[in-house]
Amino acid sequence: MDDSGLVIETLPGIDAIAPSDWDSLVPDNHPFLEHAFLKSLEDAGCVGGNTGWQPCHVRLASAGETLAAAPLYLKSHSQGEYVFDHGWANAYHQAGGDYYPKLQLSVPFSPVPGPRLLTRDAAHRAVLIDGLKRITERMGVSGLHVTFCRTADWEALADAGFLKRVDHQFHWTNQGYGSFEDFLAALSASKRKTIRRERRDAMADGLTVDILSGADIREAHWDAMYEFYMDTGGRKWGRPYLNRRFFSLLGERMADDVVLMLARQGGRYVAGALHLKSDDTLYGRYWGCNRDIPFLHFELCYYRAIDYAIDHSLAHVEAGAQGGHKLARGYLPTETMSAHWIADPGFRRAVAEYLERERCYVREEGSELQAHGPFRKG
Repeated sequence: MDDSGLVIETLPGIDAIAPSDWDSLVPDNHPFLEHAFLKSLEDAGCVGGNTGWQPCHVRLASAGETLAAAPLYLKSHSQGEYVFDHGWANAYHQAGGDYYPKLQLSVPFSPVPGPRLLTRDAAHRAVLIDGLKRITERMGVSGLHVTFCRTADWEALADAGFLKRVDHQFHWTNQGYGSFEDFLAALSASKRKTIRRERRDAMADGLTVDILSGADIREAHWDAMYEFYMDTGGRKWGRPYLNRRFFSLLGERMADDVVLMLARQGGRYVAGALHLKSDDTLYGRYWGCNRDIPFLHFELCYYRAIDYAIDHSLAHVEAGAQGGHKLARGYLPTETMSAHWIADPGFRRAVAEYLERERCYVREEGSELQAHGPFRKG
């Protein structure tokens, strides 16, 4: 506690703070920051235990009132983060240092931009940042990494001495379209033709798509989605991060935030895409297919997501990390931000020099990608 009566503390799990206290700090009903989402990860055992993601969430309070909070984890590896620092870890190890453990302020396994310093007051955000730096020093870890944060957090962290990093994802923006055809009309003729062909070919073999949310999602649907998730996760990561229980908990606690798109062929589900939604954005997260169907990935993950956003007056679709192929389908490069506190002064200088070069490269690449976007010029 300081002279102002403010108390900053670390919590061993999200249950140590009331859901109403936590969620009152989350803007836009952002699903990945909700108490229920983080609790489902903990209750399913996807974080905690021997996973290398040990919850130590931070709470700033005064007289028992929660003023600010942050989802913080003690990490023993760099898996499931999507802002890659393996090169930093290797360099620090070669120099004789211990990069792990480190602190990670993020949503596990979710490269989704959003608020990270949860507060309604800029002054409390500054106190929270100072407290996070003191927690990092007290724990004796190599650093603190705040990933996929929003601009206001990023700038406040930089003002406090954090190093700034940028990358980009591909996001779709609703320009007031009344239909998918309105969106296509904004594209060049060649891109319109390609997208129409891909949508037609994806559904050519008698496929139908069920779009499910809320009480319409049953355990059988989660069984199918988990099968697809495991197939894709096993090929991309070797060991998928989420288990079957997590999906059931997500359906039990957050079904109204879920948009599940499942493709059927001959009465059996053959592919699925899992999305979550906030007040203004549809977030594409997991996809999988148990047979090779050309363009079905584009249909479920990109085109149906655009359809849904237009029909429900959502402003954005965020289709996850990486994927330059999204550009031709109307998803434009959008800058993502992270901030990094490196404890060792010498290593900090080296990382700062690297990030300065990296920012220039990423922004030049983003400008070039924008120039090659699919929309009609002029």
